[in-house]
Amino acid sequence: MKFMKLGSKPDSFQTDGDNIRYVATELATDAVINVGDVKFYLHKFPLLSKSARLQKLVALSNDENLDEMCIDDIPGGPAAFEVCAKFCYGMTVTLNAYNVVATRCAAEYLEMYETVEKGNLVYKIDVFLNSSIFRSWKDSIIVLQTTKSLLPWTEELKVVSHCLDSIASKASVDTSRVEWSYTYNRKKLPTENGNDPQWNGVRKQPMVPKDWWVEDLCDLQIDLYKRVITTIKTKGKVSGDVVGEALKAYALRRLPGFSKGMIKGGDVIKNRSVVETIIWLLPTEKNSVSCSFLLRLVQAVIALDCGEMGRKEVVRRIGQQLEEATVGDLFIRTPAGETTLFEIAVVQNLVEEFIKQEKDSVTDFQEEIEFQEIQSPAFVSDASKVKVAKLVDGYLAEISRDPNLLLSKFVDLAQMVSELARPSHDGLYRAIDMYLKEHPGISKSERKRICKLMDCKKLSADACKHAVQNERLPMRVVVQVLFFEQVRTTTSSSSGGCTTPDLPGSLRALLPTGSHGSSRSATTNTEDDWDAIPTAEELKSLRGELATLRLSNDVAKTNAEKIAASKVKGMMMSKKIFSKLWSSKERHSENSSSETSDSPASTNAEETKSTPSRSRRHS
Repeated sequence: MKFMKLGSKPDSFQTDGDNIRYVATELATDAVINVGDVKFYLHKFPLLSKSARLQKLVALSNDENLDEMCIDDIPGGPAAFEVCAKFCYGMTVTLNAYNVVATRCAAEYLEMYETVEKGNLVYKIDVFLNSSIFRSWKDSIIVLQTTKSLLPWTEELKVVSHCLDSIASKASVDTSRVEWSYTYNRKKLPTENGNDPQWNGVRKQPMVPKDWWVEDLCDLQIDLYKRVITTIKTKGKVSGDVVGEALKAYALRRLPGFSKGMIKGGDVIKNRSVVETIIWLLPTEKNSVSCSFLLRLVQAVIALDCGEMGRKEVVRRIGQQLEEATVGDLFIRTPAGETTLFEIAVVQNLVEEFIKQEKDSVTDFQEEIEFQEIQSPAFVSDASKVKVAKLVDGYLAEISRDPNLLLSKFVDLAQMVSELARPSHDGLYRAIDMYLKEHPGISKSERKRICKLMDCKKLSADACKHAVQNERLPMRVVVQVLFFEQVRTTTSSSSGGCTTPDLPGSLRALLPTGSHGSSRSATTNTEDDWDAIPTAEELKSLRGELATLRLSNDVAKTNAEKIAASKVKGMMMSKKIFSKLWSSKERHSENSSSETSDSPASTNAEETKSTPSRSRRHS
């Protein structure tokens, strides 16, 4: 720390109790000055020789026959006045970063200028500030902290502006030129950890990290911190990601519990001010702050009931980089007294922003293409869409453990990402299964509604294996899984993994509405059985049938389709529930055949496929 000593005489100020200060000399004092609740018994001559204001006060007191002078409004109070008085006596005083600003303001108040006497206190302090304090990194921060209690003097004397410029200039300097001491305890350098890197046996010059300054600024109160960061950003030499690191470090220091996603203790008003200021200071560059930090920030916004504008801004920023989030980041707790555990509405807003971002980018591109040629529009990448869909699936699986989670909330959130590319529905299946497990009392219609979210064709082999043994799924879903798994095995062995082929009308009617382009659904008289939960015996039988449905790799695609369809029909006929269903489906299938008999696409092959089923039924 920089310091300056003034004067050479010994300090002869004495104390009598808490409120009396006097100079121990042979000469009797002839001036009594009240500063606040402290009385100073001093001599007029040394004071008047350096202070124009005291000259005026003494003259006024003589005219009014007053024994005492009052200067209650002097900045810095009794302590600052005592330093100025000692300087007038020529006594030794030491100025440093902690007391120099208060002394400078007091000297200004007392009008201790060069016009009164050469080498006066104002001049000496200004030299000390410019030559030492403002050139020191840590001293500038300390001085800036002391300016707050001395407003508006420090603003008028431009001490605050000089501190801001000094700090911002040093924070903006190239790291190769950083030679001063700084605090950096968040991520220690290799040299500080004892792992000094060497190259060919020669010790490397330690590298100064780009965010070397962020910890020291955390000592500032939020209003001064805001001004410092604003000044740094104005200079335009510090990248957005470094500013983002500074904001993150400040939040972790100033907001208790922020790292764990919940604000605990502290002054609510002060914490709210910190959060709102951090949001205001967020860099405009995308990805300048992590999505995890933004999500903790939005949790703080909710917990502290911050303004709506700040909340919308954070949600918008998260939507731009939602693919970076983890499932744990989305666990935003509801306030005490709520029925559900997590703020699902907030996550819905985040997903809406992500989808809106994609739509906006498409709209912007369409507008720009009318005026200029654009080769590569900045659309949301398919990889980002897949990550967000996977993120939401994982989130649904976790919040499904909440027994109070409404089915409508689950379905609404799942449907929001239905438009995004989902190459696999394993995550969605896991979420649905978890919800069915934790909410066994839901109705058949609700069970059917949630299962409709899943596309059985997009389940992996492991997921299919689990699904056909899952006693929580309706019979409809189990049969779909069995069928699509068999068709996938057939087509992959015969054509290297092509998509599911067109199915005969009788089988197509057994599948859900819309499968393979069909608009037909199961008949109403078997709907209850179709949506019922299968018994353990039925699942065992279905698993046995699945084990027998193995096709040779050298079977042609057309023959494989015939064999798959025939075996699935045979499997279904072995159960009572399928017998009812089958008879109604055959009637539907015959009507379908008559409707399509005039179509050019109709062939003898389809008639051949339906023949075995007719003969079995009549037999």
